[in-house]
Amino acid sequence: MARITIDDKQIECRDGISVLQAALDGGWDVPHYCYHPGLSVVASCRLCLMEMQMPAPKTGEMQWVSKLFPACQTPVRDGMVVRFASEVIENARSHCMEYFLLDHPLDCPVCDQAGECQLQDYSYKFGTATSRMVDAKHVNPKKDIGPRTLLYSDRCVMCGRCVRFTREISGTSELCVTNRGSRNEIDVFPGQPLDNPLQGNVVDICPVGALLDKDFLFKQRVWFLQSAPSVCPGCSTGCAIRVDANDDVVWRLKPRYNPGVNDWWMCDEGRFGWKYVHDPERLTATGIRRGAGLEVVKWEDVPDIVSFRFEQHVAAHGSAGVAAVLSPMMACEEAWLLSSFLQRVAPEVTLVPGPVPTEGEDQTFPVGATGQDVKFRIRNEKCPNRRGIERVIEGSGCQTLSFDEFVEQLEAGKFSAAWVVGGYPDKKWVSKEFAKAAAKLELLVVQDLFDNALVEAASIVLPSCAFVEREGCFINADNKVQPFRRAIAPPDGCRRDGQYLYELAGQQGVYNAARVRELMAGTMLEFGAVVDAPALPVHQH
Repeated sequence: MARITIDDKQIECRDGISVLQAALDGGWDVPHYCYHPGLSVVASCRLCLMEMQMPAPKTGEMQWVSKLFPACQTPVRDGMVVRFASEVIENARSHCMEYFLLDHPLDCPVCDQAGECQLQDYSYKFGTATSRMVDAKHVNPKKDIGPRTLLYSDRCVMCGRCVRFTREISGTSELCVTNRGSRNEIDVFPGQPLDNPLQGNVVDICPVGALLDKDFLFKQRVWFLQSAPSVCPGCSTGCAIRVDANDDVVWRLKPRYNPGVNDWWMCDEGRFGWKYVHDPERLTATGIRRGAGLEVVKWEDVPDIVSFRFEQHVAAHGSAGVAAVLSPMMACEEAWLLSSFLQRVAPEVTLVPGPVPTEGEDQTFPVGATGQDVKFRIRNEKCPNRRGIERVIEGSGCQTLSFDEFVEQLEAGKFSAAWVVGGYPDKKWVSKEFAKAAAKLELLVVQDLFDNALVEAASIVLPSCAFVEREGCFINADNKVQPFRRAIAPPDGCRRDGQYLYELAGQQGVYNAARVRELMAGTMLEFGAVVDAPALPVHQH
């Protein structure tokens, strides 16, 4: 590792990175607009200029040179001495900030970026309180550049991040820089709107309020939002995300940096696919069938009622006819707790991985990339935890069937009791064949988000929670065990799945996913090696 000196402080840094990245990693707040660690380096904004020592031509002694160097474009080398804290650099930054603010409108009170805007932050820290601008500012019209994105050109600082993203990451190249000089602006090519599966990322990487998400526009002020780290359940890639919520309402999802999984990006399918969380048709009350109808009972009574029903059934019919369908939308901890309970009351229980929804083929980006050239992948497997469920079933030692085999044997009358977990965003995930076969069961427990044909035939109905209302871990397509945390409380009438399963499994107290993973790691070592996304400073989001 190279050793360099920044502002009289020596640090070790990774080989091959830029001085700017080394400074950011080391805790320096070096202003920058055009630089993004996931994109090519253009060194156009000139905010990250630094002074550097070089040997004098005649004496060879190290001295500060008058030329300023862009830190983003200068690779580290061992023994390098640079500084950002100097009067020369402060003066250069001040002039750059004055240039960026020449045409910038003073509309912070109505801008969605206010509160997380690098222009605001840098203007306060590195700019001046007054402006010498006396001429009228250039005014550009607001542009609707795609089905989900607006462009406010007045606010743009021409960092070019968005253009490079569409060329280097999505590979769709809808955005470009038009005109020259002071008339430069970002635009789409004629007849080619910004409409690719990754387009939401251009809003994330825009350092100011030039690119705006229509879905979030004028919905919330960002300082009211509370954030929780999570994992996207949209496909088996398992992108690290941030759930931004206020008053138990989700307002947006943002990607978190997670090297080797999603890096800095996420797809629009995951970004906008959370709306079912607040669907008014969600199940919100427990139901115990007594006679012809379902009777609502208190959550406190659910563990005793469920245990009694299964124990009574096994005493009358044996445990070989008991099965459980574990949904790939469940957390690993929830699946383990449920299987532990069922193994206790029905030692011969059959565990079945739930159906895995798929759509077409994997999508790779840049479009058409293969092998090492792939920078992002949207997988056709539209669930987050197939591998986690399969591992829990394998670790349980129970007999298992594929879902199709289970439906066939259910139709043939082999099973008399089953616990079926859904949790799919698709309300129509239950096939007619499955519903018809499940209707024959004497004891059917359904744990799901929405009403369906299974609920109509259920002996016990337990409303499930969405991913933002739970905590646990998923195992993604690359077999990484990734944790996620609760962002909001479940709707009134619901209870977190992990809590009542925790009680059913014989555990005491409040459900804690980390504690359950410790228990799981006793027989499945991978659950002792959770891979969480690294924390990033705000300025690198």
